[in-house]
Amino acid sequence: MSDTPTAARPETAGVVNPPVIILIEPQLGDNIGKAARAMLNCGLVDLRLVRPRDGWPNERATANASGADIVIDNTKVFEHEDDALADLNRIYVTTARTRDAVKPVFTPRGLAPEMRANIGKGEKIGVMFGPERTGVRNEHIAMADAVVTVPLNPGFTSLNLAQAVLLIGYEWWQAGVNVPDYQMMMNDSFPAAHDEVARMLAHLEYELDESGFFRVEAKRPAMERNIRNIFNRMSLTHQEVQTIRGMVSAMRGAKHKPKPKT
Repeated sequence: MSDTPTAARPETAGVVNPPVIILIEPQLGDNIGKAARAMLNCGLVDLRLVRPRDGWPNERATANASGADIVIDNTKVFEHEDDALADLNRIYVTTARTRDAVKPVFTPRGLAPEMRANIGKGEKIGVMFGPERTGVRNEHIAMADAVVTVPLNPGFTSLNLAQAVLLIGYEWWQAGVNVPDYQMMMNDSFPAAHDEVARMLAHLEYELDESGFFRVEAKRPAMERNIRNIFNRMSLTHQEVQTIRGMVSAMRGAKHKPKPKT
């Protein structure tokens, strides 16, 4: 994860109309910019501001967006919440506090498939965030179809604006991409064949035997198993096997050189 800006592209994970992000009375341009950056990280490009305290456009927002210009340049500003929400079919509001209203409550992970299903039906979706200092008010919750609450440490649930946007956006993005939870980065190499590893181990064990490593014959089978377990657990590449064999050969040659003075 880098702070270096890269060429921004409006990738939306195959969704024509990704969710709209609505910020109610955002206070600092810095926070708007960081939220815009978080949005584009997750393929969200439609940002709407309701009564931004410091006006718009805002140089601090552009600076903190770190290249998410497509979000900043297309940001829409509204004086009233109703106007910002007018074209949306379904609205979700984020809050950490329990309210009196009876509403469905989603976690960000539960919300993501819900939003994708509704967008798949042709609906336009929005997620609303309140002011940094106070969060959303009761009237904002009344405007929404459902509430979104992030399950965090009950003793400290405070999030800054960009963090909140990122949590919603991240789950949205992950619900639409197929990325394995684990993969080995191979670069230009490829996994070593079983026979390659077996020959490397035979080479290593031969040299260890020649050097007197297996001093106690009764312990030799267990020691060999341990050595094989170590290397087989590594998922070695072809290049790594060649490097290890070169190291073993080099050490054999070094045995015939005089030892350096200490």
